[in-house]
Amino acid sequence: MLIVFALLALTLLAAANWYLWRRLFRDTTRGPGRARRGGAALLAGGWALAIGAVVAERTGAPFWLQRILAWPGFLWLAVSVYLLLAVLAGEAVRPLLRRLLERRARAGTTAGAPVAPARPEPLPVGARAAGEAADGTPPTPVSATTPEPSRRLFVSRAVAGAAAAAALGTVGYGTYGVLRGPRVKRVTVPLAKLPRAAHGYRIAVVSDIHLSPVLGRDFAQKVVDTINGTQPDLIAVVGDLVDGSVKDLGPAAAPLARLKARHGSYFVTGNHEYFSGAAQWVEEVRRLGLDPLENARTELPWFDLAGVNDIAGESEGQGPDFAKALGDRDTGRACVLLAHQPVQIHDAVRHGVDLQLSGHTHGGQLWPGNFLAAAANPTVAGLERYGDTQLYVSRGAGAWGPPTRVGAPSDITVVELASTH
Repeated sequence: MLIVFALLALTLLAAANWYLWRRLFRDTTRGPGRARRGGAALLAGGWALAIGAVVAERTGAPFWLQRILAWPGFLWLAVSVYLLLAVLAGEAVRPLLRRLLERRARAGTTAGAPVAPARPEPLPVGARAAGEAADGTPPTPVSATTPEPSRRLFVSRAVAGAAAAAALGTVGYGTYGVLRGPRVKRVTVPLAKLPRAAHGYRIAVVSDIHLSPVLGRDFAQKVVDTINGTQPDLIAVVGDLVDGSVKDLGPAAAPLARLKARHGSYFVTGNHEYFSGAAQWVEEVRRLGLDPLENARTELPWFDLAGVNDIAGESEGQGPDFAKALGDRDTGRACVLLAHQPVQIHDAVRHGVDLQLSGHTHGGQLWPGNFLAAAANPTVAGLERYGDTQLYVSRGAGAWGPPTRVGAPSDITVVELASTH
């Protein structure tokens, strides 16, 4: 099945790239030449860089090589997505544009219809008409205007140019949105068991920072500055902090040591930690001053704070253990659970959790990825209720793969707890 899936994916990828080459290069040129060969080289080279970037990250290639491949390779992934979407959208515009040009051409012909020529005067015997050759060959007609590309060629060039501009503009703006840093979002969550003394308690929720060869120390510092600027009572880092080893990304994560909150900073693993050496990262964040909650719970003055490992940890015998984290707690106290993936909400409901804080989805990251995210997660972003348990899902602060977001802006959420008493 894996081989069949891989062959199907390669077939679809090849078909999509052939279609892009045809619409962007073959249909916009008059014949074989440098433009068509250059277009084929561009598409093939872009995908070689993209595949190289993914393989280098997953195999732990030298960090300098990861950094060289990451920017062009991952950006090409985003550009390819929006080139394909823009060219497909252009198929609807193409016939409309052709009809418009045909109508304009007909209107121009009607308005400029030539007057019937006067009957020519007879010529004397032996005389030649103007422009006639000595052997009697008739004169070559001269066009009144310079030849222009056919309407079909003009339409192909217009649609291809617009598609390229739309794709590059979309990816450029989406990349700028990530690199400038996440914006603060504020959400009020009422909890029936929360005592009045804790009304207004603020938890800064940050997920999916994804420090990597692309998003490094400067990005981490922006995240820390943004969190500290909210002056939270507690900070919750709910997984997918990194995409790489402590050796490579330890310096990038160093600004996390400057996180400030009255009741401390807490961390739970995400699935990407298990691709990057989860045990080493748990120790590293502890060294930086964060408190890892590995299927554990701590009693804060007004509520319990619990955390469970990510589902991906099951492959290493370190999966989520809700019974260990929540089994013997006082159910009369409010409980806030940190769990990376929204799908863990069903276990949270069974264990009487009042509020689960999650990430993982990125809000879809690249539209229309939100539809795929919705198919795999009960909640893609925002606050929803499941029985007596509420679930809040952050879109995350960073980005995986392309450092780009479209239709899913990054955020750090300040969850303000409200007492209903």
